[in-house]
Formats: sequence, structure tokens, C-alpha cells
Amino acid sequence: MIDAARSRAAPAPTGPDPRPPTPDPRRNGFAMNTAPSSAGSPDSTGPTGPTGPEVLLARLRRERLAAIVRGRDARASVRAAVALAEEGVGLIEISLTTENAERVLSEVVAEVGDRALIGAGTVLCREDADRARGAGAAWLVTPCPGAGLEAAVDTGLPVLGGALTPGECAAVMAAGAAAVKLFPASLGGPPYLKSLRDPFPDLPIVPVGGIDADAAAAYLAAGAVAVGVGGPLLGDAPHGGDTGALRERARTFLAVCADGADA
Repeated sequence: MIDAARSRAAPAPTGPDPRPPTPDPRRNGFAMNTAPSSAGSPDSTGPTGPTGPEVLLARLRRERLAAIVRGRDARASVRAAVALAEEGVGLIEISLTTENAERVLSEVVAEVGDRALIGAGTVLCREDADRARGAGAAWLVTPCPGAGLEAAVDTGLPVLGGALTPGECAAVMAAGAAAVKLFPASLGGPPYLKSLRDPFPDLPIVPVGGIDADAAAAYLAAGAVAVGVGGPLLGDAPHGGDTGALRERARTFLAVCADGADA
């Protein structure tokens, strides 16, 4: 006689599904530019509204210039960022290596309002990403692939991911970045960027590192969607220097980038 208990259907397994996950087609190639990560916070709303990867990429294409503030003086860094926004710079990154970076970031966000989209750079780890998001950053920047990039994408904010080699560029985009920060761009210059675009014609690239006004024009002509500029634009302003000279340089870079947008 068959035991009635043994004749019952076996219960469904309660452990992890042994079947391989269904591939996500959005993670092939560079399609992740427009798909925010779902691994972190589902809220990808910055202080000035929704800021998904497609929003940042559109701003990069329109603005053509992202200013990078990295200062030894917190108050001077705030003044420099506000001056940039007043001159019409619409994308401003506050590096987390700035003195009292979180306070600087939160004060700039409050003072600038919707005149510019304020991001946080030099994100190296999860703590950095969380600190930046908590201080009001609308977008994040990493210097290279790795833990910082993964943590930045996990926040749900759009990310400009640092890379140099072709393999790193592909990895950064596959991880969910909105665009590649080509860094340090000065190692190869505009010819290297142009070469990268041969195998990756749709790759959105933002060169960063040692870019003056003349180099900015050359990078844009080579196919960059925008340029990221720190020292050649900011000078000594974020260390307590002359903001009047900063305003003049900002006008010069804005004119160059406007010409690049029309090219």
C-alpha cells in the first residue's frame, strides 16, 4: 500500500531559482545610456527634478562644458561655483576632495537653484556616493571603473564614468554610466579621442584633464559631446583667488563651446 503522505506533490523549492537570469537587452552595447540603475534607490530625482542618464547626456550635449571645482578653501569654492552659474555655466561638478566638500556641495545647490545642474566628482567608494547624494548632488563623476562606479550607479543618479582605454570605456557604459569621462585626456589628446570614435562611433565622450580653451575647441571638433575643465578655467578662484578673472575665463570657454556646438 502506498503511503498517502508520499503520494502528495512535492512542495515548491524555497531557495534561489537555479535557472540563469534572463539577459537584459538594455545592458548590451551603449544602450544603458538611457536606463537608470534599479540596484540602488529607485528615486533618481535630484534637487532640480528628474536626472536620469538621458537627462545628463542631453545636458552635456547642450552645454558642451562642465566646470570642475576643486578647492582648498570652502567659502571660496562656493563663491567660484556661484560665479560660474551666474556666467551661464550649466553643469558644475564639486570634487569631493574640496575642503568641506559636503557643505560646499549643499550650499552651492541651495544658492544656484535651477541655474545649473550640480554634481559631485571623485567618487571612489559607496560612502562617497552616499555622501554626495545626501548633500544634494544631481549627478556623480568617477575617475575610473571599479567600486566607485558601481556605487555611483547604484544611487540611481546619472553617472559620468572615468575611463581611458577602449576596454574601460566599454565597461563603464555597460555598468550604466550616462557617458565616459576620458581621463586623463591629456595623455592622448584630441587624436586619441578621434581614434576611440572609430570603433565606438556612438560613444558619448567627455575629455577631462589639462584642457585649455584651444584644446576644448580641438576636442569638440574631434567628436567630444562636451569637455570637463578644472584648473584652466577655475585658476586660483576656489583657493581664495580672483573671481573676476574666473568670470572672464568662463566667458571665453562658453564662447568656444558655443562655437563647437555649431560646428
